[in-house]
Amino acid sequence: MNANLPARLAVKIIFFLNGFAHANYYSRLPRIQDQFQIDNGTLGVVLLSSSLGALLAMPFSGWLIIRNGSRKIGLFSVYMYCGLVPFIPASPNLTSLLTVFFLLGVSAGMLDVSMNAQAVMIEQKWGKPIMTSFHAFFSIGMMLGALAGSLFSEMDTSLLTHFVIITVVNLIVITIARLYLLYDKPEKKGEEPAFRLPNAAMVGIGVIAFCSMLGEGAMADWSTNYMENFSKASKGLAPIGLSAFAAAMTIGRVFGDSARLKYGDKKLMVVCGLISSVGLLFSILFVDPVSVIIGFFIVGIGLSTIVPIAYSVAGNAKGLPSGVALAMVTTVGYSGFLFGPPIIGFLADFVTLRFALLLVLFLFLVMTVLGFRYKKV
Repeated sequence: MNANLPARLAVKIIFFLNGFAHANYYSRLPRIQDQFQIDNGTLGVVLLSSSLGALLAMPFSGWLIIRNGSRKIGLFSVYMYCGLVPFIPASPNLTSLLTVFFLLGVSAGMLDVSMNAQAVMIEQKWGKPIMTSFHAFFSIGMMLGALAGSLFSEMDTSLLTHFVIITVVNLIVITIARLYLLYDKPEKKGEEPAFRLPNAAMVGIGVIAFCSMLGEGAMADWSTNYMENFSKASKGLAPIGLSAFAAAMTIGRVFGDSARLKYGDKKLMVVCGLISSVGLLFSILFVDPVSVIIGFFIVGIGLSTIVPIAYSVAGNAKGLPSGVALAMVTTVGYSGFLFGPPIIGFLADFVTLRFALLLVLFLFLVMTVLGFRYKKV
């Protein structure tokens, strides 16, 4: 047995809990809207506050990892992220809700960089591409989180009860997993700048990640809303669109590492870009529940390997500490995951959510074109 197997499993658990927590509260955004009596545009502002928190935290996460190690930063951020979830329904007013989502964004941004830094360390020790397998567990978490959201919604469980239950479970699991995370010593002290702008190579791979992650964010944040309002799906069925998307992401990521070895990163990104474009177009053209679920599933297959490839390339780039390179790419790429959904919300108030998703389709096509131009860094 590989000596690094317990660490690999522990990091996979952190990826899982990230997706699980995210899908639980995002699959119930319609109920959060009901509780606070807010429209799509106001919900967009709430999501935007999360985006701002993440994008303020991400550029500095590489510096924090250099000074403190990815293990310490990862544990701090995952405890913070999961622990904040019950404060969403406990918020007494919209201002408090905005604050909670801002802090969720800060912790999510730090967690994304630090957990991928841990994954890169393990990939380097493993000696072959395994990054996609970590992201598969994020997708599994998203899938099961969406199913949990559907179950709690069908049972008509209050948001507070739902979120407290899943948070208690998450915190227990984190406390066990923390025992097996890799210890990494601080790389440098004092001389490293707290913030670095992305270089040209990191911007290129970051823009590809941006387009892909904006699509992921659109599915995570708006698929349930789309199912309810355009497909006229029931409250119990509506989250299944997100679950189908997450299931497809999981399937694609389970086989993603072997696909990278067989076909290469460039060809895989181009094909996956085309697949995701076809899937989203199908969901826009045909809005009955079954067709939308099928379309979201196809989108998930298409997006499954793109972000793991981007993170693996960044984490193994020459001349930069992995934490710094990952911070650069995640700042560019994750901004799509975070800023995209609020922008879609604003557009939805003007042209309906169905037409707002055309922006996502356009970016999928941009991602495909950029895949043709990809050069290894």
